Amino acid sequence: MSITELAPVSKFILLEPVSWLTFNQLLQDLGEKRGIRLAYCQGTLEIMTPLGEHEHNNRFLERLIYTAVDILNLEIKSLGSLTLKVNRLEKGIEPDSCFYLQNEPIVRHKRDIDLNVDPPPDLVIEIDITSSSLDKLAIYGALGVPEIWRYDGRTLQAYLWNGTQQVYQTSEQSLALHPLKVKDLTVFLRQSLQDGETTTIRQFRQWLIKQLDQSE
Repeated sequence: MSITELAPVSKFILLEPVSWLTFNQLLQDLGEKRGIRLAYCQGTLEIMTPLGEHEHNNRFLERLIYTAVDILNLEIKSLGSLTLKVNRLEKGIEPDSCFYLQNEPIVRHKRDIDLNVDPPPDLVIEIDITSSSLDKLAIYGALGVPEIWRYDGRTLQAYLWNGTQQVYQTSEQSLALHPLKVKDLTVFLRQSLQDGETTTIRQFRQWLIKQLDQSE
């Protein structure tokens, strides 16, 4: 087995080869309460430790989503960094956050999600301040996740799955939270560092209500 540490500042470690059985045993041994996230693709295991900047952006994006859901009068089931995996594909990944919106009624009553039988989350958040070694979009595509929000520290971008072409394509508008334009949220992520999270959430709420009123 070879071990590659990608960069000291990025907190990524790559292990290979690792069997699917070992990956599942590792998930069981580590449990849910841990400070690392895992991604696996057919023999390659990536271990990531989130940094402070990473976690702030993730948590604040969650708050923006909860606020938008409230204004849009939608139901949501949030499952954090739930392990998403399908046995027959030997692929698995733990997003920074994931949410059910369109498929929320299907999984509302479920405490445990199994992608071998359940639909994937409608929306996933990936904070990529530092680049991952694995092609995470390919993993999410194989698992059938329809929408990913990726923030690289500068711009928030939405990726929507094109089933015909079997690729993710960038989009200005969110599918799960239509008619929200994802790129507009970038300014609020930055603003939260200057004005504070509570003040920024309040301003985001006012801004979104105004945007919806103008679109009618």
